[in-house]
Amino acid sequence: MTEVLRRTAGENIRLVRFLYVDHGGIVRGKSAAAARLAERIESGIGHTRAMMAMSMVDELSPVEGMGPVGEVRIKPDPDTFVTLPYAPGAAAMLADQVSPDGTPWDGCARTFLKQAIAELAAEGYELQASFEPEFSLGRHEGASFTPIDESLCYSATGFHLAHDYTIDLVDALIKQGLEVEHYYPELGHGQQEVPIRHATALRAADNHVLLRETARAIAIRHGLWASFAAKPLPEQAGNGAHLHASLWASGTNAFADPSGQYGLSSLGYHFLAGVLAHLPGLVALSCGTVNSYRRLAPQMWSGAFACYGPDNREAALRICSPIGSAGSVNLELKPVDSTGNPYLTLGAFIYAGIDGIRRSLDPGEPLLVDPAVLDPSERDRLSVFRLPSSLGAALDALEADSYLMSVLGALRSTAYLAVKRSEAAHFSGKDVEYECRKHWLNF
Repeated sequence: MTEVLRRTAGENIRLVRFLYVDHGGIVRGKSAAAARLAERIESGIGHTRAMMAMSMVDELSPVEGMGPVGEVRIKPDPDTFVTLPYAPGAAAMLADQVSPDGTPWDGCARTFLKQAIAELAAEGYELQASFEPEFSLGRHEGASFTPIDESLCYSATGFHLAHDYTIDLVDALIKQGLEVEHYYPELGHGQQEVPIRHATALRAADNHVLLRETARAIAIRHGLWASFAAKPLPEQAGNGAHLHASLWASGTNAFADPSGQYGLSSLGYHFLAGVLAHLPGLVALSCGTVNSYRRLAPQMWSGAFACYGPDNREAALRICSPIGSAGSVNLELKPVDSTGNPYLTLGAFIYAGIDGIRRSLDPGEPLLVDPAVLDPSERDRLSVFRLPSSLGAALDALEADSYLMSVLGALRSTAYLAVKRSEAAHFSGKDVEYECRKHWLNF
């Protein structure tokens, strides 16, 4: 706290945002005035429990324990303090939601990830992770979203057209302590990708929130709009946020085994098998909106089939070949986008992997082809099946997964299902234009 207060005074900060992500996947928060910051770091800011029952269109779902009665505190994590280069006079911290007595609240998504991390630590491992977020850059003109360019995938033209914006974005990320790994113009018109270097699980999720906020804010300052919606433009490539992860113990990558098939250790295969076993329910968290399922389709490079393979970009789980050294082997989860709450996504991913380790699950044989080209009977033989094709189907799979429901907890799982089913109902019967507009506006 001392360092936070010193920086707040030295950098002339007037407001500090306490940010969290709700079950609708929206980044929300409240600000504390600098004069009262020390008190608010200790106490948190008062907040209604009902906000974790609010959908992405600000419709309140009826959830017991998340109504007009009851209070939580938005309590910031001082280790996450950053000054905001795009908002002079403002800073931010990522926050947990706690009960008034300071104990963890069962409805908090960030707390869920912390619990998963602790459970993994009890097994002797730490997860390193990073998201690979894509977003669409364009102009918000009335009810229309128009991409900034029609450049080709990875084309030099795409670099040129987005250059001024991109340099400002990278500069702002670096100033917040985020290490930019790569940047490139992606397949869709106006589509950008800016992966951040891997970090511990909690920091990786926090980084993803900061990236989303920074990309949108820098775009606004350029007179542009940045959308992380999974499919803001129906005719263009969707925006994913592929999750890369590996387990570490005593400074060594526990997934790496040069003698193992494709360089992956037996532990890595058990973890992978756990994720595959729970993937139908997990995608309800990692692909969190109605719009997500326009992207999660065969031959969209989104991992629409539950299978795995070495460097197979149509498989839901890819064993990534090492770059530079055998110790860099990791798993990539493809069916992920930025409309999902990153704390819930990463927490459920960890818990699924733990289940695979504890039960010594076997993922079966790897798939070396695009699963969409296989005959249906061959997919059945190989136990390769299509992941849910709608948010409703994914929620049904999540509700049927007793293990994921148990680790999420009664309040959190009930609220998540209620919020997401309300969103599915809201968009049912609406046309594609309305759906896409709501998503590119809010994500």
